[in-house]
This record gives sequence, structure tokens and C-alpha cells, in this order.
Amino acid sequence: MARTKILLIKDVPNLGQAGDVLTVAAGYARNYLIPRGEAVLATKGARKQAEQIREAAMRRRAKERADAEAQAQVIRQQQLLFQVKAGEKGRLYGSVTTGDIAERLEELLGFEIDRRKIQLATPIRELGLYRITIRLMPEVEATFPVAVVQEGESWEDAERRQQEAEEAAAEEAAAKAAAEMVAEAEAAAQEAQEEAEAETA
Repeated sequence: MARTKILLIKDVPNLGQAGDVLTVAAGYARNYLIPRGEAVLATKGARKQAEQIREAAMRRRAKERADAEAQAQVIRQQQLLFQVKAGEKGRLYGSVTTGDIAERLEELLGFEIDRRKIQLATPIRELGLYRITIRLMPEVEATFPVAVVQEGESWEDAERRQQEAEEAAAEEAAAKAAAEMVAEAEAAAQEAQEEAEAETA
């Protein structure tokens, strides 16, 4: 397979940063990186510019990181409340998606939020309180609370529901632990009785 040397002029995820000289498949360079303006062939003249490109990229990344840190600081102070229709058991008629969360954040903050940066494995389909993380850059994250409640309910209702669920789970865990202790005690008593019977026989 033909390989060629390229000089990245932009940061390319999972490949390298601007200013890096890399060897890649010729087709990848010719058909993808070069037409998109992300790389040039690594000629002698281009290699001389590599350090300038690297320094410019470092300055740009520092500015982007500072902007992302400022945005993260603002996002961390937000609380999102979604009032939705739900069934008796707290299951939603529909769901709250990353797109919904991004849209609500954009309304509140006035700057664009990329929904793909919101870390949510599956859409929210039940009432409750959730901690949502948004990864603005690989090393810059912001976590904020989201409450999903019935129409007409408030943030306090979500907190109350969460507390009731935690108390019920704690009671269930305590009951399970007590049942296990009783079972262990009964098993130990049975074993002691069997040993006593074996000794007398």
C-alpha cells in the first residue's frame, strides 16, 4: 500500500496536531486530508513552515481552551428543568435527548452548544434528577443538574421524588441485609444441630 508524508495544518482528531509531519496512506492524504485543507504534502518548503504552523496552532488551542473554560464555568451554574408528560410509574411519553438539553442551554446562555458533546448514553425516559456532563474539549468538562418532572411540577418536586426513591432503596437494602443475616444464622444453627446429632450417633 502506498504511503506518503504529509504536514498537518489543522488539528485532526485521532491523527495528530497542526505542525506534525506524519506518514499516512496515500489515498487518505489525497482523497480526504488535502481536499479538506487539513494537510499538505510534506515538501522541503512545507517542512520549513512546520514550526510556524505548530506555534500558531498552540496559540489557537490556548485561546480555544480559555474560551471553553469560561463556557464551562457558566454551564456549571445552570439548572435545567424539563416539564413533561409521564405515566403513573414515572415513565415519560417520549424522552429528553441531548438535542433537547443543548437547545435549552443555548436559550439560557446565548451561545451554541454541540449536542454531540453532551455525555448521555441514552435519552432520559424517566422522571428524576440527573447529573449531565458536557465535554467542551478533551480536557474541559462541565457538569450540571437536570430535573425531569411532570407538567406543573417544580425543582422541589424532583428533589422530593429523588429523596423518596433513595429512602426506599435504603430500606430495601436494609431488609435484604437483615434477611441474609437471618438465613446465615439459620444455616449456622442447622449445621450445629447436625454436628451435635453426628456426635451422639
